Amino acid sequence: MSVNKVIILGRLGQDPEVKQTASGLAVTNFSVATNEQWTDKQGEKQKRTEWHRVVAWGRQAELCGQYLSKGRQVYVEGRLQTRSWEDNQGQKRYTTEIKANAVQFLDRSEGTSSDTPEMENQASPSPVQSNGGMMDQQYKVSTNANFTADDIPF
Repeated sequence: MSVNKVIILGRLGQDPEVKQTASGLAVTNFSVATNEQWTDKQGEKQKRTEWHRVVAWGRQAELCGQYLSKGRQVYVEGRLQTRSWEDNQGQKRYTTEIKANAVQFLDRSEGTSSDTPEMENQASPSPVQSNGGMMDQQYKVSTNANFTADDIPF
């Protein structure tokens, strides 16, 4: 048995980048920062920020592009996926990213109202072939959270 599941809660480092594949499927890339704080042996407070690349596909990608922006807090569930390509100098490059299958928008951005529709558990579009060669799963996207910023550990 094996499990490939990632859960992160953080803030966007920049506005999402929305693109379309040749077949017209939306794909959105964004980065999320998570923070870790601790006190070292000398009693000094330390802080480390980790950056995570996230990719969303289909309707979920469109919603992320519409509702997310730099600094916005987001909860992401997905799986790690590593892909490779050749750069302009012919060297093989690798990147590991989170392929999102659940996204929750945790704070309101300007222009959204309290009656923003809940997008979780809606019927997904027909399965489509993703870059990873696996069928995409049903997406869960939420624009409404039931907890406050005080509930978040950082």
